[in-house]
Amino acid sequence: IKMKPLSLPSLRAAFGDKLQENISLAAYTSARIGGEADALITVYSADELAETISRLWEMDAPYLLLGGGSNLLISDEGFHGVVVLNKAKAIRFNGNSVWAESGVTMSRLANLAATKGLGSLEWAATVPGTLGGAVYGNAGAFGGDMAGNLIQAELLTETSRETWSVDEMEYAYRSSKLKGEAVNAVILSAELKLTKGDPAEIQARMRSFIQKRKETQPPGASMGSMFKNPAGDYAGRLIEAAGLKGTRIGNAEISPVHANFFVNHGETKASDVIALVELAQQKVFDEFGVKLELEIEIIA
Repeated sequence: IKMKPLSLPSLRAAFGDKLQENISLAAYTSARIGGEADALITVYSADELAETISRLWEMDAPYLLLGGGSNLLISDEGFHGVVVLNKAKAIRFNGNSVWAESGVTMSRLANLAATKGLGSLEWAATVPGTLGGAVYGNAGAFGGDMAGNLIQAELLTETSRETWSVDEMEYAYRSSKLKGEAVNAVILSAELKLTKGDPAEIQARMRSFIQKRKETQPPGASMGSMFKNPAGDYAGRLIEAAGLKGTRIGNAEISPVHANFFVNHGETKASDVIALVELAQQKVFDEFGVKLELEIEIIA
Protein backbone atom coordinates (compact mmCIF):
# COMPACT_ATOMS: atom_id res chain seq x y z
CA ILE A 1 0.00 0.00 0.00
CA LYS A 2 1.43 3.36 -0.99
CA MET A 3 0.05 6.60 0.28
CA LYS A 4 -0.37 9.65 -1.94
CA PRO A 5 -3.45 11.79 -2.64
CA LEU A 6 -5.70 10.06 -5.13
CA SER A 7 -6.44 11.62 -8.51
CA LEU A 8 -9.85 10.27 -9.56
CA PRO A 9 -9.85 12.07 -12.94
CA SER A 10 -6.57 10.38 -13.96
CA LEU A 11 -7.87 7.00 -12.70
CA ARG A 12 -11.05 7.43 -14.75
CA ALA A 13 -8.94 8.21 -17.81
CA ALA A 14 -6.70 5.17 -17.21
CA PHE A 15 -9.33 2.56 -16.31
CA GLY A 16 -12.58 3.80 -17.85
CA ASP A 17 -15.67 1.84 -16.87
CA LYS A 18 -13.59 -0.77 -14.99
CA LEU A 19 -13.36 1.81 -12.22
CA GLN A 20 -16.17 1.74 -9.65
CA GLU A 21 -16.33 4.64 -7.20
CA ASN A 22 -17.38 4.98 -3.54
CA ILE A 23 -17.80 1.26 -2.93
CA SER A 24 -18.58 -0.12 0.55
CA LEU A 25 -15.91 -2.70 1.47
CA ALA A 26 -17.93 -4.56 4.12
CA ALA A 27 -19.26 -7.03 1.52
CA TYR A 28 -15.71 -7.86 0.38
CA THR A 29 -14.32 -8.89 3.79
CA SER A 30 -15.02 -12.05 5.78
CA ALA A 31 -15.80 -9.92 8.87
CA ARG A 32 -18.39 -7.89 6.90
CA ILE A 33 -16.85 -4.71 8.32
CA GLY A 34 -15.36 -1.67 6.62
CA GLY A 35 -16.09 1.77 5.23
CA GLU A 36 -15.97 2.84 1.59
CA ALA A 37 -13.13 2.72 -0.88
CA ASP A 38 -12.69 5.74 -3.13
CA ALA A 39 -12.43 3.34 -6.06
CA LEU A 40 -12.50 -0.40 -6.84
CA ILE A 41 -11.23 -2.37 -9.84
CA THR A 42 -11.92 -6.11 -10.30
CA VAL A 43 -9.34 -8.20 -12.18
CA TYR A 44 -9.98 -11.65 -13.63
CA SER A 45 -6.53 -12.98 -14.56
CA ALA A 46 -2.92 -12.81 -13.35
CA ASP A 47 -2.00 -10.80 -16.45
CA GLU A 48 -4.79 -8.30 -15.80
CA LEU A 49 -3.68 -8.09 -12.17
CA ALA A 50 -0.09 -7.37 -13.23
CA GLU A 51 -1.21 -4.75 -15.76
CA THR A 52 -3.50 -3.00 -13.26
CA ILE A 53 -0.94 -2.92 -10.42
CA SER A 54 1.81 -1.73 -12.81
CA ARG A 55 -0.39 1.13 -13.93
CA LEU A 56 -1.23 2.07 -10.33
CA TRP A 57 2.50 2.03 -9.49
CA GLU A 58 3.20 4.30 -12.46
CA MET A 59 0.50 6.69 -11.22
CA ASP A 60 1.85 6.43 -7.65
CA ALA A 61 -1.73 5.75 -6.57
CA PRO A 62 -2.48 4.26 -3.13
CA TYR A 63 -3.92 0.76 -3.52
CA LEU A 64 -5.06 -2.24 -1.50
CA LEU A 65 -5.11 -5.75 -2.98
CA LEU A 66 -8.07 -7.82 -1.76
CA GLY A 67 -8.64 -11.53 -2.25
CA GLY A 68 -10.98 -13.34 0.13
CA GLY A 69 -10.84 -10.46 2.61
CA SER A 70 -10.04 -12.69 5.60
CA ASN A 71 -7.36 -11.79 8.17
CA LEU A 72 -8.20 -8.16 7.51
CA LEU A 73 -9.96 -5.35 9.37
CA ILE A 74 -10.81 -2.28 7.32
CA SER A 75 -11.47 0.86 9.32
CA ASP A 76 -14.82 2.64 9.46
CA GLU A 77 -13.24 5.45 7.41
CA GLY A 78 -12.62 2.92 4.62
CA PHE A 79 -9.68 3.13 2.25
CA HIS A 80 -8.65 6.33 0.51
CA GLY A 81 -7.28 4.74 -2.62
CA VAL A 82 -7.99 2.00 -5.15
CA VAL A 83 -9.02 -1.45 -3.99
CA VAL A 84 -7.97 -4.12 -6.51
CA LEU A 85 -10.28 -7.13 -6.13
CA ASN A 86 -8.41 -10.25 -7.24
CA LYS A 87 -10.64 -12.75 -9.08
CA ALA A 88 -7.79 -14.39 -11.04
CA LYS A 89 -8.80 -18.06 -10.71
CA ALA A 90 -7.10 -20.21 -13.39
CA ILE A 91 -5.90 -23.65 -12.19
CA ARG A 92 -3.71 -26.23 -13.97
CA PHE A 93 -2.74 -29.65 -12.60
CA ASN A 94 0.52 -31.21 -13.77
CA GLY A 95 1.41 -34.62 -12.34
CA ASN A 96 2.07 -34.17 -8.62
CA SER A 97 1.80 -30.40 -8.66
CA VAL A 98 -0.76 -27.68 -9.28
CA TRP A 99 -0.31 -24.17 -10.68
CA ALA A 100 -2.96 -21.62 -9.83
CA GLU A 101 -3.55 -17.89 -10.03
CA SER A 102 -3.54 -16.00 -6.77
CA GLY A 103 -7.28 -15.26 -6.59
CA VAL A 104 -8.23 -18.96 -6.27
CA THR A 105 -9.64 -19.84 -2.84
CA MET A 106 -7.61 -22.37 -0.86
CA SER A 107 -10.68 -24.50 -0.13
CA ARG A 108 -11.49 -24.81 -3.86
CA LEU A 109 -7.90 -25.78 -4.64
CA ALA A 110 -7.84 -28.43 -1.89
CA ASN A 111 -11.19 -29.88 -3.00
CA LEU A 112 -10.21 -30.03 -6.68
CA ALA A 113 -6.91 -31.72 -5.80
CA ALA A 114 -8.75 -34.30 -3.66
CA THR A 115 -11.09 -35.27 -6.50
CA LYS A 116 -7.98 -36.02 -8.59
CA GLY A 117 -6.47 -38.20 -5.86
CA LEU A 118 -3.90 -35.55 -4.93
CA GLY A 119 -3.32 -34.89 -1.23
CA SER A 120 -1.18 -32.84 1.18
CA LEU A 121 -3.49 -29.82 0.81
CA GLU A 122 -6.18 -31.26 3.10
CA TRP A 123 -5.34 -28.61 5.74
CA ALA A 124 -6.28 -25.89 3.25
CA ALA A 125 -9.92 -27.06 2.97
CA THR A 126 -10.61 -25.08 6.16
CA VAL A 127 -8.70 -21.92 5.17
CA PRO A 128 -11.08 -19.12 4.15
CA GLY A 129 -8.74 -16.97 2.05
CA THR A 130 -7.13 -17.07 -1.38
CA LEU A 131 -3.88 -18.60 -2.59
CA GLY A 132 -2.25 -15.16 -2.78
CA GLY A 133 -3.05 -14.42 0.85
CA ALA A 134 -1.91 -17.89 1.91
CA VAL A 135 1.44 -17.53 0.11
CA TYR A 136 1.91 -14.03 1.54
CA GLY A 137 1.16 -14.94 5.16
CA ASN A 138 2.25 -18.62 5.26
CA ALA A 139 -1.29 -19.73 6.09
CA GLY A 140 -1.67 -23.07 7.81
CA ALA A 141 -3.94 -25.37 9.79
CA PHE A 142 -3.95 -28.90 11.24
CA GLY A 143 -0.18 -29.33 10.99
CA GLY A 144 0.12 -28.19 7.37
CA ASP A 145 1.14 -24.81 5.98
CA MET A 146 2.13 -23.04 2.79
CA ALA A 147 5.84 -23.48 3.57
CA GLY A 148 5.29 -27.23 3.29
CA ASN A 149 3.51 -27.06 -0.09
CA LEU A 150 4.95 -24.16 -2.06
CA ILE A 151 7.37 -24.92 -4.89
CA GLN A 152 7.54 -21.40 -6.29
CA ALA A 153 5.54 -18.22 -6.64
CA GLU A 154 5.39 -15.73 -9.48
CA LEU A 155 5.63 -12.15 -8.22
CA LEU A 156 5.30 -8.76 -9.82
CA THR A 157 7.82 -6.22 -8.56
CA GLU A 158 8.25 -2.66 -9.77
CA THR A 159 10.98 -3.76 -12.16
CA SER A 160 9.91 -7.22 -13.40
CA ARG A 161 7.91 -10.42 -13.07
CA GLU A 162 9.99 -12.74 -10.90
CA THR A 163 9.82 -16.34 -9.74
CA TRP A 164 10.67 -16.94 -6.09
CA SER A 165 11.37 -20.39 -4.68
CA VAL A 166 9.96 -21.46 -1.34
CA ASP A 167 13.39 -20.76 0.24
CA GLU A 168 13.40 -17.20 -1.07
CA MET A 169 10.06 -16.59 0.70
CA GLU A 170 11.92 -17.00 4.05
CA TYR A 171 8.86 -18.47 5.72
CA ALA A 172 8.32 -18.31 9.47
CA TYR A 173 5.20 -18.84 11.58
CA ARG A 174 2.40 -16.96 9.75
CA SER A 175 5.01 -14.77 8.09
CA SER A 176 7.20 -14.43 5.01
CA LYS A 177 9.80 -12.11 3.53
CA LEU A 178 6.96 -10.32 1.73
CA LYS A 179 5.12 -9.70 4.99
CA GLY A 180 8.08 -9.19 7.29
CA GLU A 181 10.06 -6.69 5.22
CA ALA A 182 7.11 -5.11 3.41
CA VAL A 183 8.69 -5.93 0.04
CA ASN A 184 6.81 -4.08 -2.69
CA ALA A 185 5.56 -7.08 -4.66
CA VAL A 186 2.28 -8.67 -5.69
CA ILE A 187 1.72 -12.45 -5.89
CA LEU A 188 0.38 -13.39 -9.33
CA SER A 189 0.38 -17.20 -9.15
CA ALA A 190 1.98 -20.12 -7.36
CA GLU A 191 2.93 -23.75 -7.92
CA LEU A 192 2.30 -26.22 -5.11
CA LYS A 193 3.54 -29.77 -4.60
CA LEU A 194 1.00 -32.51 -3.93
CA THR A 195 1.13 -36.24 -3.18
CA LYS A 196 -0.78 -39.02 -4.93
CA GLY A 197 -3.27 -40.87 -2.80
CA ASP A 198 -6.69 -42.45 -2.63
CA PRO A 199 -9.40 -39.84 -3.38
CA ALA A 200 -11.77 -41.32 -0.77
CA GLU A 201 -9.09 -41.24 1.96
CA ILE A 202 -8.05 -37.69 1.08
CA GLN A 203 -11.66 -36.51 1.12
CA ALA A 204 -12.29 -38.29 4.44
CA ARG A 205 -9.29 -36.48 5.98
CA MET A 206 -10.62 -33.19 4.67
CA ARG A 207 -14.08 -33.86 6.08
CA SER A 208 -12.60 -34.64 9.50
CA PHE A 209 -10.65 -31.34 9.48
CA ILE A 210 -13.77 -29.42 8.43
CA GLN A 211 -15.81 -31.11 11.17
CA LYS A 212 -13.14 -30.38 13.78
CA ARG A 213 -13.05 -26.72 12.72
CA LYS A 214 -16.85 -26.51 12.96
CA GLU A 215 -16.72 -27.93 16.49
CA THR A 216 -13.95 -25.63 17.73
CA GLN A 217 -14.49 -22.36 15.86
CA PRO A 218 -17.49 -20.04 15.85
CA PRO A 219 -19.88 -19.60 12.93
CA GLY A 220 -20.65 -16.10 11.70
CA ALA A 221 -18.64 -13.22 10.32
CA SER A 222 -15.09 -12.94 11.67
CA MET A 223 -11.56 -12.20 10.46
CA GLY A 224 -10.27 -15.65 11.37
CA SER A 225 -7.68 -15.98 14.14
CA MET A 226 -7.17 -12.53 15.64
CA PHE A 227 -3.76 -13.05 17.28
CA LYS A 228 -0.72 -15.20 16.55
CA ASN A 229 -0.17 -17.97 19.08
CA PRO A 230 2.72 -17.04 21.41
CA ALA A 231 5.58 -19.57 21.59
CA GLY A 232 4.44 -22.64 23.54
CA ASP A 233 0.94 -21.32 24.19
CA TYR A 234 -2.35 -20.36 22.53
CA ALA A 235 -3.77 -16.86 22.20
CA GLY A 236 -7.30 -18.20 22.71
CA ARG A 237 -6.34 -19.93 25.96
CA LEU A 238 -4.75 -16.75 27.34
CA ILE A 239 -7.75 -14.56 26.42
CA GLU A 240 -10.12 -17.10 27.98
CA ALA A 241 -7.95 -17.36 31.12
CA ALA A 242 -8.10 -13.56 31.37
CA GLY A 243 -11.89 -13.93 31.65
CA LEU A 244 -12.75 -12.25 28.37
CA LYS A 245 -14.72 -14.97 26.55
CA GLY A 246 -18.09 -13.54 25.52
CA THR A 247 -17.07 -9.91 26.14
CA ARG A 248 -18.88 -7.49 23.84
CA ILE A 249 -18.26 -3.94 22.71
CA GLY A 250 -21.08 -2.74 20.49
CA ASN A 251 -21.92 -5.68 18.19
CA ALA A 252 -18.40 -7.12 18.28
CA GLU A 253 -17.87 -10.10 20.58
CA ILE A 254 -14.94 -12.21 21.74
CA SER A 255 -16.47 -15.55 20.81
CA PRO A 256 -17.69 -17.78 23.64
CA VAL A 257 -16.75 -20.74 21.40
CA HIS A 258 -13.09 -19.76 20.77
CA ALA A 259 -11.58 -16.65 22.37
CA ASN A 260 -9.16 -15.97 19.47
CA PHE A 261 -12.13 -15.24 17.20
CA PHE A 262 -13.93 -11.89 17.33
CA VAL A 263 -17.41 -12.15 15.79
CA ASN A 264 -19.48 -9.47 14.06
CA HIS A 265 -23.10 -9.77 15.19
CA GLY A 266 -24.31 -7.25 12.63
CA GLU A 267 -23.53 -3.64 11.74
CA THR A 268 -20.33 -3.82 13.80
CA LYS A 269 -17.91 -0.91 13.70
CA ALA A 270 -14.21 -1.52 13.14
CA SER A 271 -13.59 0.80 16.10
CA ASP A 272 -15.48 -1.64 18.37
CA VAL A 273 -13.30 -4.52 17.19
CA ILE A 274 -10.15 -2.44 17.75
CA ALA A 275 -11.34 -1.60 21.27
CA LEU A 276 -11.79 -5.35 21.96
CA VAL A 277 -8.31 -6.05 20.53
CA GLU A 278 -6.75 -3.45 22.83
CA LEU A 279 -8.71 -4.80 25.81
CA ALA A 280 -7.53 -8.37 25.15
CA GLN A 281 -3.91 -7.27 24.68
CA GLN A 282 -3.93 -5.20 27.87
CA LYS A 283 -5.64 -7.80 30.07
CA VAL A 284 -3.45 -10.68 28.85
CA PHE A 285 -0.32 -8.58 29.35
CA ASP A 286 -1.41 -7.46 32.83
CA GLU A 287 -2.23 -11.00 33.96
CA PHE A 288 0.39 -13.12 32.16
CA GLY A 289 3.07 -10.71 30.91
CA VAL A 290 2.47 -11.90 27.33
CA LYS A 291 2.23 -9.38 24.51
CA LEU A 292 -0.31 -10.71 21.99
CA GLU A 293 0.71 -9.97 18.39
CA LEU A 294 -1.98 -9.48 15.76
CA GLU A 295 -2.33 -12.11 13.06
CA ILE A 296 -4.80 -9.93 11.14
CA GLU A 297 -3.86 -6.69 9.40
CA ILE A 298 -5.66 -3.47 10.19
CA ILE A 299 -6.21 -1.08 7.28
CA ALA A 300 -6.67 2.32 8.88
